[in-house]
Amino acid sequence: MSGGVDSSVVACLLKEQGHDVVGVRFQLWQDPLAPAIAKVLPTKCCDAQTLARARNVCKLLSIPLHTLDLQNEFKCAVVDPFIAACRSGCTPNPCVLCNRSFKFAHLLTLAKKLKCDRMATGHYARIVRRKNGFALLEATDRAKDQSYFLSRLTQKELSRTVLPLGTKTKKETYRLAQRFRIPIDPFSYRESQDLCFIQEQSPAAFLRRYITDVKHGPIKTLDGTTVGTHEGFPFYTIGQRRGLHVGGQKEPVHVISIDQKSNTIFVAPYRALLNKDIRVCSLSFTREPLKKNMAYSLSARIRAQAKKERGTFTFRRSTGLFTFNHPVRAATPGQALVLYRGQEIIGCGLIATEVHRKHGACSDETC
Repeated sequence: MSGGVDSSVVACLLKEQGHDVVGVRFQLWQDPLAPAIAKVLPTKCCDAQTLARARNVCKLLSIPLHTLDLQNEFKCAVVDPFIAACRSGCTPNPCVLCNRSFKFAHLLTLAKKLKCDRMATGHYARIVRRKNGFALLEATDRAKDQSYFLSRLTQKELSRTVLPLGTKTKKETYRLAQRFRIPIDPFSYRESQDLCFIQEQSPAAFLRRYITDVKHGPIKTLDGTTVGTHEGFPFYTIGQRRGLHVGGQKEPVHVISIDQKSNTIFVAPYRALLNKDIRVCSLSFTREPLKKNMAYSLSARIRAQAKKERGTFTFRRSTGLFTFNHPVRAATPGQALVLYRGQEIIGCGLIATEVHRKHGACSDETC
């Protein structure tokens, strides 16, 4: 129970349905080096305000609230790998990895300890039972759909999880909050944002506090011409155009690849960001693995806010290749490529750095 409207409504719904409900809240790591003003932003989930909301809802429902201090565990399992991935030139999505390896893992452990049959969250996604297991589907409210962030969950987690908001819209959730008299002002309330451990809106300032041994290096075009100097490649990402300070080009250029070994950032016009073939590593499947060396007609999304695009996926050994029917823009190493069959999530892989090998800029084969 983060103290937000979604988890609060879930607790009320389950209580109304007659379930024996137990509230759970994690105290996660917060950046001790963040500016004081950033620490009081109303968009984070572990501050005094959200704690007070969670306590008020539990008091309203007459249910216990268990608060687990997992600050050190979260730092080691989520924050440190995020920094390490950025240091290697990738742009990871820690929320996708955190849900399975950290949040749901700890929830399952606590559920067993408390002898709870199921665990519930306020995510907007659906879980339905099929003949061969539990399927993860997109939410009814596509504008709020969060199934992308749950794409690495497996049968172990899906079989024990309920998502009461998966068939509801955000407006319906707010109406339920009013009916349950949850103490949240819809006009002043702000939802928590992704990357809960980063206080600012952008990760750049956070990374500059924790990656201090970077070196400046060249910014080059594809023909090898040096057109500028970067301040450290961990602070840049694929597709970035602003902040490059490489004026004088015939047309605007974007970051198309980052070469860690040579400490070089390569830039090119927009069209160089388009790619049809995306290789992924660290594959995970929600129900059952796809058969190797077979071509599957599926859809995929290369980032949370990207449009689902159709194409063909082939699973080979420990990696996979997704060939889109139409080129997609700025496939970024470290981000999750999520596979869909209709509304169902089939699996998830991490975009590998060799996706940009065709530009002659990358030398690593994995992220």
